[in-house]
Amino acid sequence: MRRGFSLIFIIYIIVGFVIAVSRHYITLGLLKSFGSALLCIFLWWLPMLGVNLHLS
Repeated sequence: MRRGFSLIFIIYIIVGFVIAVSRHYITLGLLKSFGSALLCIFLWWLPMLGVNLHLS
């Protein structure tokens, strides 16, 4: 039997994310870079065809 994420764990992660953003550990530029990296990882064949996946 597989156990999913508990509600307390999800709230813990959300609070940590909000604090990191408020203390400027996470910026909009970092989120855009991370989003572009995730797109490239999951849609790896598009950059091979010359598609630009950079979020601006």
